[in-house]
Amino acid sequence: MRLDVAAIRRACPNSEVKSFRHLCGAELDHFRNMAATEGVLTVACTQQAAQFSDEAGERPDAIGFVNIRETAGWSRDGAHAGAKMAALLASASIPAPDYPLVTLSSEGVILIYGRDEAAIEAGRLLADHLDVTVMLKQLDDTVPPVATVFPIVKGTIRSAKGHFGAFELVIDDYARPRPSSRDRFVLDSPRSGVTSRCDIVLDLSGGLPMFPAHDLRDGYLRADTKDPAAVLRAVLTARDLVGSFDKPRYVEVAPALCAHSRSKRTGCHRCLDLCPTGAITPVGDHIAIDPNICAGCGQCAAACPTSAVSYALPPADTQLQKLRAMLLAYREAGGANAVLLFHDSPHGTPLIDALARHGDGLPANVLPFAVNELTQVGLEAIVGAFAYGVSAVRFLLRGKPRHDVTGLTQTIAMADAILGGLGFAGRRLATIETDDPDALGAHLTDIGTLAAIPTPATFKTVGKRRDLLRFALSELHRLAPQPVDVMALPQGAPVGAISVETDGCTLCLSCVSACPTGALRDDPERPVLKFIEDACVQCGLCQSTCPEKVISLKPQIDFRAARAPAVVIKEEEPALCVRCGTPFGVKSTIDRIAAKLEGRHWMYPAGDKRIDALRMCADCRVVVMSEQQFDPFKGVPERTPPRTTDDYLRERNGKD
Repeated sequence: MRLDVAAIRRACPNSEVKSFRHLCGAELDHFRNMAATEGVLTVACTQQAAQFSDEAGERPDAIGFVNIRETAGWSRDGAHAGAKMAALLASASIPAPDYPLVTLSSEGVILIYGRDEAAIEAGRLLADHLDVTVMLKQLDDTVPPVATVFPIVKGTIRSAKGHFGAFELVIDDYARPRPSSRDRFVLDSPRSGVTSRCDIVLDLSGGLPMFPAHDLRDGYLRADTKDPAAVLRAVLTARDLVGSFDKPRYVEVAPALCAHSRSKRTGCHRCLDLCPTGAITPVGDHIAIDPNICAGCGQCAAACPTSAVSYALPPADTQLQKLRAMLLAYREAGGANAVLLFHDSPHGTPLIDALARHGDGLPANVLPFAVNELTQVGLEAIVGAFAYGVSAVRFLLRGKPRHDVTGLTQTIAMADAILGGLGFAGRRLATIETDDPDALGAHLTDIGTLAAIPTPATFKTVGKRRDLLRFALSELHRLAPQPVDVMALPQGAPVGAISVETDGCTLCLSCVSACPTGALRDDPERPVLKFIEDACVQCGLCQSTCPEKVISLKPQIDFRAARAPAVVIKEEEPALCVRCGTPFGVKSTIDRIAAKLEGRHWMYPAGDKRIDALRMCADCRVVVMSEQQFDPFKGVPERTPPRTTDDYLRERNGKD
């Protein structure tokens, strides 16, 4: 392939760039010499990565690898892909921080759940490797084995929970066969509600999956017995699931930032709605994520409006740093009309490789960007990419996604509304849902030329997702073809305002105490309700907490909000204590309460001075009540005692 070394040097001015014809063979000594020097070394070849890592000696971790062959050089446009190669190298130069791990352990206890002889055959294949139990829905037509190598029981799984190494199953109609079974199984009396625990579950029952997004549940293997190859793959996978295994702790939760609930009122539940595996559960005022179950789709982090949930592979700021390095290098090297292609490694990388080897390859302006999961991409990454100068963004999805991608769809819809509202014409955002490399190539070729920002932003990325989004939106607005001050957004947006029916608001300030971000505020000196739009995350806690139900959410972007002062929503005259003059409440509310009670309640007869207690602050009220020796039970009207069981029996016996 052709290497445009000049373009790469132009885009990577602080790096030493060398090119070779056969670095992994005749020129291997050059690599050894460079690997022995200090500094970070990037090799633009992934095919021989194992060889280069072996040759690196004591510094294998200091070597990075980038594929510029299948992603750039092996293409019909390969001769013009120098800017893309520079962009890929620049992006790879941004180091990703280490991420924490979760250790799952298995002792090899497996339950094989089936309906026929296929489950028993799977048990025979695994008996020498795992602690096997086979459970069949029915044992009527099954011939007992001559020798018992592993238990065979009858039962139906009612429910299942847990994870690899710690599954817990509730079984109905459970029965063990008697050892005296001859030509058919003779069973003990069945029991229901039996609990069984195991490390691995091999489901050959042909029924519905036991778990949501079952493909993502480690240790739960499922196959159709009509597909012997699939059953064999599941058996071979199960055979190796003994010991300790590390998986990434994909997300971290900061409970103090969570806007899920306050005072048993539910507000934000975006992550709960989107989690495909059920790893997220409410815990009081916040949520908790079970790292043993979490499969790392990242939808919770992408949707979290407060950054209470953060993704680790990589963090949002690192991802945006990589995008920034890629797009700035692409432009510096002379690239234009950039199309950013988000893809994952298990699906997208093989598709791109196939297109490069057997088709026209990626167009020279299509920049592939690999992520762990497409659903981890948040609004800040899309908005930031356009601010950095891309013309279009595409997401390469499977023809049939492994789990629900509603979160990504919502993110794209919000980003699309923002781009359209700022005057970016054309189809800027879309998904490509295919398993066919030719279909991928055709879609990318058909994108055409879309106008980009003439002078893109160069801002650096620091902070949590919300900080990144706020700054990216500000920069995109500054550079937009048709900037507007206020723009409506779809429901579920992480930014917006609130609408308050002020006539019904009593200034009880329940919303202020419930607001987790300080967007709603009061004033200790006077009855007033203030709102800061830049702090609002549309969690809905104010709406659900308001006793008068006069608050509604208004998803929108006000690009002036970051510089705007707090807005007074409602202000009233304070109630002054009639005894000491201290302000202690809202005058209209106190007057309304007094009017409702005077002469209509036994404690406050008409014309009695006792009503003045309502117009006093708490301290004066206590003093006056003490001076007047007020008896709260004096004058209480007599009430008919409640009927008891004895009264009922007495009346019934009297009638008899």
